[in-house]
Amino acid sequence: MRQTSPVLALRQARQQLLETGQCPVGVLDDHLVRSWHRSLAAGLAPTGRPATDLAGSASLRQALANSHVLLAHSRPVMEYVFEQVRHRQSVVVLADPHGMLMHTLGDVSFVGKAERVALTSGASWHEAHRGTNAIGTALAERTAVEIHGGEHFLERNGFLTCAASPILSATGELMGVLDISGDHRHGHGHSLGLASTAARMIENRLMVATCKRNIRLHLHAQPEGIGSVAEGIIALSDDGWIVGANRVGLALLHLNVGDIGATLLERVLDVRLDDLLSRHKRRPQHAQALRLPNGAMLFAQVQVDASVLPTASLSARAPNSTLASDALEALDTGDLRWRSAADKARRVVAKPIPILIQGESGVGKELFARALHASGPRRAAPFVAINCGAIPESLIESELFGYVAGAFTGARKEGSLGRLREADGGTLFLDEIGDMPLPMQTRLLRVLQERTVTPVGAGKAVAVDFCLVCATHSKLAEAAERGSFRQDLYYRINGLTVQLPALRERSDFGALTERLLRDLSPEREVQVAPDLLARLSAHAWPGNLRQYASVLRTACAMLLDVESTLDWAHMPDDLVDALKLGSQAKVAPMETAVVQAPQSLQAMGHAAIQQALEAAHGNVSLAARQLGISRQTLYRKLKT
Repeated sequence: MRQTSPVLALRQARQQLLETGQCPVGVLDDHLVRSWHRSLAAGLAPTGRPATDLAGSASLRQALANSHVLLAHSRPVMEYVFEQVRHRQSVVVLADPHGMLMHTLGDVSFVGKAERVALTSGASWHEAHRGTNAIGTALAERTAVEIHGGEHFLERNGFLTCAASPILSATGELMGVLDISGDHRHGHGHSLGLASTAARMIENRLMVATCKRNIRLHLHAQPEGIGSVAEGIIALSDDGWIVGANRVGLALLHLNVGDIGATLLERVLDVRLDDLLSRHKRRPQHAQALRLPNGAMLFAQVQVDASVLPTASLSARAPNSTLASDALEALDTGDLRWRSAADKARRVVAKPIPILIQGESGVGKELFARALHASGPRRAAPFVAINCGAIPESLIESELFGYVAGAFTGARKEGSLGRLREADGGTLFLDEIGDMPLPMQTRLLRVLQERTVTPVGAGKAVAVDFCLVCATHSKLAEAAERGSFRQDLYYRINGLTVQLPALRERSDFGALTERLLRDLSPEREVQVAPDLLARLSAHAWPGNLRQYASVLRTACAMLLDVESTLDWAHMPDDLVDALKLGSQAKVAPMETAVVQAPQSLQAMGHAAIQQALEAAHGNVSLAARQLGISRQTLYRKLKT
């Protein structure tokens, strides 16, 4: 058991806090000092009673309903933990994100004492109600904590020793807390480790259950560690973005919660999604050896439901040609502007004419480019996609042009082809080319003019042949005039420009929704309630198709087994508010509409971003995920 502060020192520290508002230095841990200050600020007195009593039955039922998924996956783990502490006069507790106790398992000899301090279902152990305690403090600090005896702010809880660990979702959301509480005279030094391990077990169970529609990578530094409680798990979208992770997965990939939804798999591991899935299909149970950017090795096993795999691998294969003449037609759901862009691009795809795809973030520029590649004569050759805004500037030269063995410290002994040479014979897709640094623009221009690539460290150029397709959300012509984009490169890539319409501008919203739902829920037919579909079609959608597909994906996951119609109850709360706000704006008095000038599209986009940031309480990554755009794109839009 860890050494604790003497009882007298704790009393003196508490007295000094009450008299001066400050704790003595060196007596308490930092998290305990912060917790005591929060308890005092909540108006609690050490000798007083808790601020609230047990919740009513209706409130408890609502809390249990809100956390039914957490409860379902926590109960088996709690039973396992209780077997480890059964004879220590202890109770195992699960609390929701607000500190309300939802489920307890207790030693018969200890339950009576626990109930006297309301350590039972329905009681709130939030710090504001019961002062410093393991449950409330773990929630406030978002880390595992142990509170022993007199470290509790309320003296009536001083007979307890408690260890608690928060439980986080795949996106870093605080789901609840697991706690082990017992008589402080029978405390055990392993309680904190046991609580932390149990919370990790619950997190892993939750992640597997809630990410069934995602591709999952189970990671460990050793292949034997995959499947253990120490494994990392990351969830991937069908276009290769990391959309979820447990804490071990984040640590293994050197990421934090803010990187979820804003990081491509190939940024953190030396593999692209189509290659990963291809290897998995050949050897499903095999752990693949992958490298981190620092050269360290990880082993990864792919887990993906059979119903997800066809959608996940869509980006690596041509769509079903039995229903359409080519891949572009398979994406055509009736909008005339989109069809016009496809017809123009289709006519030049077999010719040595570069194509520039313009459109807002999230309109499906890469999907359009992949379909264009699959509709052309190079369809059997590689399609290599490069996000020019996602590659660190320090790595972009070696990433694009490759390097020879020994070109620099940390280079692979076999060298690297580079993405440009990987595209030889096929299609090179440069996404967000407007974000490419000027020095790289110069080198790319030379490649396009000479059709050769000189790898880093090599003295000899290598010939390359590819169809060039570029995409951007920015106005390159204006950037070229300002000097932030090379004019000669702009003229070189601008053989044919096509503009993809924003989602709010499309006339095929209903048909597009049907196609998205078929892709997202191939195992059953899903539709949208008519009144909800009308509101969705009138929404501004600043994140366009990416945002809309994300909303539908989440809504489909909310469907019960007996349901087949998406309705308001399946929509995220922030979107419901936005949709209803938009409806109120439409029925505003006519005189208000006359006085106020209509917003520009840019202003609408800014308003949507501000609304998302407010809903996410300033969390940029969460706001970006709600909008369906990357974090970098959100930052760029904030600057414009």
